[in-house]
Amino acid sequence: MNRPRRRQATALGVGALLTATLAFAAPASAATTTAATKAKATQTPLVVNARYGGHCTYDRVVIDLQGYVPGVTVTPVPNLVYDGSGKPVPLAGRYFLEVRLHPAAGHDDAGHNVYLGPKLVKINLSKLKGLALTGDYEGYVTFGAAFDTTPAYSSFTLHSPERFVLDIAHPNTC
Repeated sequence: MNRPRRRQATALGVGALLTATLAFAAPASAATTTAATKAKATQTPLVVNARYGGHCTYDRVVIDLQGYVPGVTVTPVPNLVYDGSGKPVPLAGRYFLEVRLHPAAGHDDAGHNVYLGPKLVKINLSKLKGLALTGDYEGYVTFGAAFDTTPAYSSFTLHSPERFVLDIAHPNTC
C-alpha cells in the first residue's frame, strides 16, 4: 500500500473510531432530541392563518404557521393569478406582490383544510388594498397582495409562534 492510501485509510479509521466513541458518550436524551428534531424538520409546515394591520409608518401582513417557517420569496408581479388554474385574482390595484412559501401546505395529510384565514379580502389601509390566498398546490402556498402605489417592503420571520412578516412602508399617519 502506498503512503497516500495508508494515510487515507488511517484517517478514515480514526474518524470512525471517534464517531463511535461520541455516539456512546452522548446521553440518550441527546439521541432522542436529534431524532425528534429531524422528524420535525422533515414535516411540511402548515399555513394556518394570514392577518393584516395598519401602523403609523407601515402596513403589516403576518402569515401564521405550524411547524417551522419555510423558504419564502416575495416578488413584485404585474398581476395576480390563482395557482393551477391561472385565472386572474379579482383584487383591485395597480401593483402586486406575490408571497410564496415552500415547502408548505394549507391542508393536512388527510386533505382537510387547516388554513382558516381570509381567502380574498378587500382592505383599505394606507398602502395595502387587498390580500388573497392564491394557491395551496404541490408543496407551495401562495398569497397575493394588492397596492395602488409601488410598495416599499421588508420581510422577516418571528418565532414562538412561527410566522412570516411582510411590512409595507408608508408616510407617518399618526
